[in-house]
Amino acid sequence: MKSSKWLVPAAALALWTCATIAQTTLVTERSISVSAAMELASAALAACRKHGSQVTITVLDHAGRTKIVLRDDGSNPHSVEHSFRKAYTALTYRMPSGQYGKRATGNFPASHGPLHLAHITTAAGGLPITAGNTVVGAIGISGTPGSGGAGAGGGGTADEACAQAGIDRISKGLGG
Repeated sequence: MKSSKWLVPAAALALWTCATIAQTTLVTERSISVSAAMELASAALAACRKHGSQVTITVLDHAGRTKIVLRDDGSNPHSVEHSFRKAYTALTYRMPSGQYGKRATGNFPASHGPLHLAHITTAAGGLPITAGNTVVGAIGISGTPGSGGAGAGGGGTADEACAQAGIDRISKGLGG
């Protein structure tokens, strides 16, 4: 009977401790704002248009949620999905999607597992957006011609150059 006298206070203490821990474990994460995503996408679109490319641009926040999809007049239907996959790959692996692609295909077949994950691609054109060492989002571009046509070399190379132009536009606001 003496031990049951302590059971209620011990249970109350355990519940209070758990509630206190739960209250102090909130996480604050940095992410790209919709205003920055719009400015980034507009600058990237302008860079691609200089070369006559009609592209689709997807900007994701730090958690992979879509902030902006900008589909230029005349861009190909598949470019919506492809730009998302490029951004998602860059976000997930915290590196340019083309760099991930070279790494993954260079180690094939040992590295083929991740290639079966949803939304992953080996194509260039996706870049992580960083503030200091923190990835706050990603941009993916699809639609520049695969050969010729685009001033930066066409295909993923030109997509990536346009994405970098957008990141450069907002880089001052990203801080560190």
